[in-house]
Parts: sequence; C-alpha cells; structure tokens
Amino acid sequence: MNYKFYGSNTKSVHPINHEYKKIKDQRHLYDLLSEIWDINVCTPRLRNEWSKENKTCGCCTVTCLLVQDIFGGEIYGVYVDGNVHCFSKVGDEIFDLTSEQFGDTKLNYTLDYPQDREFHLSNPDKKERYLYLVSKLKELLNR
Repeated sequence: MNYKFYGSNTKSVHPINHEYKKIKDQRHLYDLLSEIWDINVCTPRLRNEWSKENKTCGCCTVTCLLVQDIFGGEIYGVYVDGNVHCFSKVGDEIFDLTSEQFGDTKLNYTLDYPQDREFHLSNPDKKERYLYLVSKLKELLNR
C-alpha cells in the first residue's frame, strides 16, 4: 500500500505491549485505525471539518496516546495555525499517523515541544475520546 502519512517509510516499530501483539507495525496500525477513526475521535472544535475523506482531522492527540500504549515512545507537538498538533517518536523513528489532515502542508517535525501524557489525559474530553479509540481498536482486534 502507498501510505501518505508523515514517516510512513520509516523503519518498522513493533508493539511492546503484549495486549497489542496482533499489530505488526505503525503501518498496520494505520490500516486498522483507518477503519475506526470517526467523528467521535475528532476534537469537538474541528468536528465541522471532519469527514470520511478527512478521517484523521482532529484525531492527533488521542492517536498518539494510543501509539504510545502500543509501541512506547514519546509524544511531541508542532505548532500549526496557533494550535499544537501531536506526533509520535518511537526510538529513532518519527511518524505522524494523522498528518494527512494537513494535505500538502509540510510540518516542521523538530522535537521542540514534548507533550505530557498525563496532562492530555487530565482533559475529560480527550480522555473520553482516547478511551473510545482504545475500545474501538480492541473490538476490531478481537473480531
């Protein structure tokens, strides 16, 4: 498959969490998430921009939290139009499963803005959307 997300051609990273052992690598996770990203994963402020054609819109933080659950690593942010957009770093590999929402816009993936997992999960809306995404993925993996 020809992936369009940033870092899709990086070296494969593999799950460190036994619960997700069925997931081969970040590209396989992208395939799975493509089936389950929906408007309920999108941040409320961007829901009017979310569509099946733009399924990664507003899903960055909760997706990165899930990536961290599965592969470990860290979450970083880059500023886009005054807002923080999150992406993942696992080992030496940087990838952004939700970068397609920006079209041809090139983001600066320097590692200047580390993101704190607990800070993001302290936001009730983000936590609810994250738990929803986790449950949808587990449901898909258990089919």
